[in-house]
Amino acid sequence: MLKHHHLLLASLFALAACQSQDSGARQGALTPAADTRATHLQVEAAQWLAGDSFLPGSERLLSSEKQGLFVQDGKGATRAHLAGTFGSIDHRVGAGGLLVAALDVDRQQAMAVNLANGTWSTPQYLPQPAFKIDGLCLYRDAADNAFVFLVGEEGLGEQWLVAHREVPLAKPQRVRSLSLPPASEYCQVDDDAELLYVNEETVGLWAYEAHDEADLVRYPVGLVKPFGDIDQALAGVALVPGGVLALDPASGNLHRYRRDGRTWQAEPVLHLAGLNEPEGLSVRASADGVDLLLRDDDGLHQGALSWLPKAPTPSTPLPILPALVQTDVVPSLGDAADDPAIWVNPQTPEASRVLATDKQGGLLVYDLAGNELQSLPVGRLNNVDVRAGFDLAGQQVDLAVASNRDHNSLHLFAIERQSGDVRDIGQVPTPLSEIYGLCMFKDAEGAIYAIPNDKDGTFLQYRLSAADGQVKGQVVRQFKVDSQPEGCVADDAGERLFVGEEDVAVWALGARADAPVTLEKVIGVGDTVHDDIEGLAFYRGAAANYLVISSQGNDSYVVLDGQAPYAVRGAFRIGLNAELGIDGASETDGLEVTSANLGGPWNQGMLVVQDGRKRMPEDRQNYKYLSWTAISAALGLE
Repeated sequence: MLKHHHLLLASLFALAACQSQDSGARQGALTPAADTRATHLQVEAAQWLAGDSFLPGSERLLSSEKQGLFVQDGKGATRAHLAGTFGSIDHRVGAGGLLVAALDVDRQQAMAVNLANGTWSTPQYLPQPAFKIDGLCLYRDAADNAFVFLVGEEGLGEQWLVAHREVPLAKPQRVRSLSLPPASEYCQVDDDAELLYVNEETVGLWAYEAHDEADLVRYPVGLVKPFGDIDQALAGVALVPGGVLALDPASGNLHRYRRDGRTWQAEPVLHLAGLNEPEGLSVRASADGVDLLLRDDDGLHQGALSWLPKAPTPSTPLPILPALVQTDVVPSLGDAADDPAIWVNPQTPEASRVLATDKQGGLLVYDLAGNELQSLPVGRLNNVDVRAGFDLAGQQVDLAVASNRDHNSLHLFAIERQSGDVRDIGQVPTPLSEIYGLCMFKDAEGAIYAIPNDKDGTFLQYRLSAADGQVKGQVVRQFKVDSQPEGCVADDAGERLFVGEEDVAVWALGARADAPVTLEKVIGVGDTVHDDIEGLAFYRGAAANYLVISSQGNDSYVVLDGQAPYAVRGAFRIGLNAELGIDGASETDGLEVTSANLGGPWNQGMLVVQDGRKRMPEDRQNYKYLSWTAISAALGLE
């Protein structure tokens, strides 16, 4: 028999009806719910359960600092119980059962536990952070990864991966640290909108981008007067599709906000008469609006509200592909990694290399397992490209060229064809004032060209030579786009050059030195490609050819047919690989692709992308490898 305090379900409060109406929303008064059986239980937090597939008939999840976790049915009867001392809670229901995140008050640690077929799993405790945890909430992303957000003292927070596809409860992995408001205790995540809501007690309610690859950006939802409609403070938060509800405990008010994208519109405030500083709030959609579950200093209360905003039209999510390999991080801090190139070992493809720039310091060489093999600290290199078969004083080597921003020059490197060792062979000066992007082209006669660009839109095409051992470059062509470019790539076999004008479009033109410089629009910035247009790469396969674009504005990678009319074949994102402990990729600058069979997972080639945000754990930037097999399967490519 549970003893001590009284759990009051269905005591309710008078509330004046809200008279205003708007399209897509039903507004009215709170009404008392049907009486339910009272039990004796000290409740710290309570939530409606989002489904009962794990244990039919279950309706509520409760936590108690004295008696543990309780799953109850609609009449208050216990269906499942886990002993412990728990405060803040959150949950998600999925194919693997009921996933619960809870704050263990005695241990001051967050833990995750799963309930399936009436049985609790062994709890997984997150390591104790360097701050006191005040609250927590769960988030499940589009790839079925589950995360716990920790909200702590003095604006400190963390995000942890605790479950993923096919694994309902996994060993926790720290994803990133967070800078949150300094006086926060309550949070909730809108999974579909990928928004983390966090209260700032005496300031208001904020929304943050929740995705593990998102930048730390926040939006004001509701603020205290005179900046918003909140009288004094903000506590508990609950979500419905297209909206958010929050409590002002000192005033006894319920606030409601309709969401439109990344902006929120306040609805008239509802006063909760008869409640004693309500702080906890949970809601669930009903036939007429929402059911409410509220916790105040006197216990738990249940009611109904005839209000529900119009749910946003769901968007079709892009496929999310996990990276198979990540490289060692670059030496420099901050925005340092930029652009990769792939060198294919002609004798031992499995020993091929990835060359990549650290734009604060030099050139890096990695193997196919992501291990750093060489570091050449030669200056601020921005973009790099590779071509095979270069005559260096009568010796055949392969050639890498990078844009050197310290000297506005072309920086040349020889790649030994057997070992893959890379060495500096000199620079070619350019008249460019701010050299930026670069790509290479090899024509049918075997001549090798470097094509750098300037931030002002100028492109120069250099024919490279070093027959006498001294590297030289001869300008054979010049053209210009109207605004800043960076990425470019040549299809050698098709003799086409593709250039990216970051905020405008991808353009195509002939790559030969004597070709006219008439620009043909391939794809413009819009619904498919989001500015900035960054890296470009060309995949020449046995059956089809594809142009790959880094659509930096929405952290995606767009694949087009490699020839006119350049039909869009699809787009994808790179998500975390929980099994291998590799984070996703975002803010991608440069990328490169090859169709060469490099063995193992790379038997149809590979894609290498720069990752602008290194997470899980946070560190200096690096590069991620994906198999072309996975991309082809996800987009239905030939």
